[in-house]
Amino acid sequence: MSQAAIRVAIVDDDPAVRKALARLLIAHSFDASTYESASDFLKSVVISAPECLLLDVHMPNIGGTELQRYLRRAGITVPTVVMTAHDDPGIRDRCYTAGAAAFLVKPLSGETLIGAIYAATGRSPCSTACAIDE
Repeated sequence: MSQAAIRVAIVDDDPAVRKALARLLIAHSFDASTYESASDFLKSVVISAPECLLLDVHMPNIGGTELQRYLRRAGITVPTVVMTAHDDPGIRDRCYTAGAAAFLVKPLSGETLIGAIYAATGRSPCSTACAIDE
């Protein structure tokens, strides 16, 4: 029996990036929700936390690392894959210190992103898409 699709929240201030990532994930049988800001995401996490968070580092108002730290202080544990167009060792270190499971540089390949989500959640592609015939 197959498991339910992995619920992924995409938080990115760029509408084109949100749309492209959501399409990619839905095409690979993920349940994707998009949020244009950390504030929008925080309103939803109270109702239901996703199984994985795709998070842009650079956003207006509340950036990705600030959101990670906020979630940690609030006791909300969500495996997080951080995405950025700026590969900076200092940013990378701050993201991992804040609890990121992966740090990816944009543009990123679909294969890399999907692999990072599976690794972050501890699930495998087969656990969500394959059924064992008995």
